[in-house]
Amino acid sequence: MSASYDLTKPLQDAIAEAEELIANAPFIRTEQDRLEGYDYLAGRIRMAMQMAFDYDLDRPLFINPTHQFSRQGLDNPDAVYFNAYLREGVEYVVRGRRGTSADLSFQVMGGSYSATSAATSMLAFDDRELDIADDGTFEFTYLAEPGAKTMIVREVFNDWDTEERGTLTIERADKLGQPAKALTRETLAKKYEVAARSLVGSILTWFEFPKWFERKEPVNTLTPPQSTPGGLASQRSSIGHYALAEDEAMILTVPRCDDCSYQGIQIGSDWYASTDYETHQTSLTKAQAVADPDGKIRVVISEGNPGIANWLETLGHRTGSMMLRWQRLERDLTQDADGPTIEVVKLADVASALPYFTPLTPEEYAARITARQRSVARRMIS
Repeated sequence: MSASYDLTKPLQDAIAEAEELIANAPFIRTEQDRLEGYDYLAGRIRMAMQMAFDYDLDRPLFINPTHQFSRQGLDNPDAVYFNAYLREGVEYVVRGRRGTSADLSFQVMGGSYSATSAATSMLAFDDRELDIADDGTFEFTYLAEPGAKTMIVREVFNDWDTEERGTLTIERADKLGQPAKALTRETLAKKYEVAARSLVGSILTWFEFPKWFERKEPVNTLTPPQSTPGGLASQRSSIGHYALAEDEAMILTVPRCDDCSYQGIQIGSDWYASTDYETHQTSLTKAQAVADPDGKIRVVISEGNPGIANWLETLGHRTGSMMLRWQRLERDLTQDADGPTIEVVKLADVASALPYFTPLTPEEYAARITARQRSVARRMIS
């Protein structure tokens, strides 16, 4: 047995174990489900390798582990995610230039997500608490407190067409000017072992996570707006899951909120991941959605095209996740004034069930998809 084979053996074994988990997932109903699972597996392998090999506690950096090619945790199509690992007792300097996104938020997590527990939010704030210069630049320091493991940054976009990303770095001043440690067999072996544990652990975690929250709710319902578990102080969310026959449609109604910079709606698969938001419309922000004259956004979730702008495509998934998010809120939300409502109707009856119906031609819908493709290409990182 060669030395190189020895090093990668834990990862090879983990990939085989992960494939077994994916291939036999209890919610697989169709061959398409299984194929999506294997695509999901590729993203999990990619994430595990990136998180194990791209970070160095002596030379921290923000890693982008979640994107259109690596989906997890019902990832928000409107967000760019960054993670940096922390070491307790170390002071970090974060610098950046604020872009024009709707929200830029920071969160420090203790512990980690697993199949039996969730990470703990230790600190959460958005850029309103930063001293931002006229040119958009900012800087702050953070002394990693006991238990701090990860800093997470979310840059969230309400208008995909106009909002631009900023820049962001993190560093340890006490390690600047020093060369990286030389590679050793022990270091590489540890990295492959970390990747192996991360791969299997992440799959088991996201199999369990929806059971703790959304799957406890009755099907085809959404919770009132509430603090997101483990989330940000200025964020509220509403979660649920759907089950629709091919000839059924869900009409989801929510008031447009002008007291937050970002409001978004998305659906996801039973893999607890976003579905194709680049070449299909599986999410909408308040900037993308058409609000009716009464100030409400009415979204139709269905397999068949109802012929309106606010259509969320289920892409063959008879069941899946739903989530609404409000971020950078200036007030709290209530169910009566801000909460979503749901009605399930026959797809053929959508037009009569909507109080306002503005048809959208196939050409107009194709133009919306073209805009999404261009925006994802410009904004996302992989």
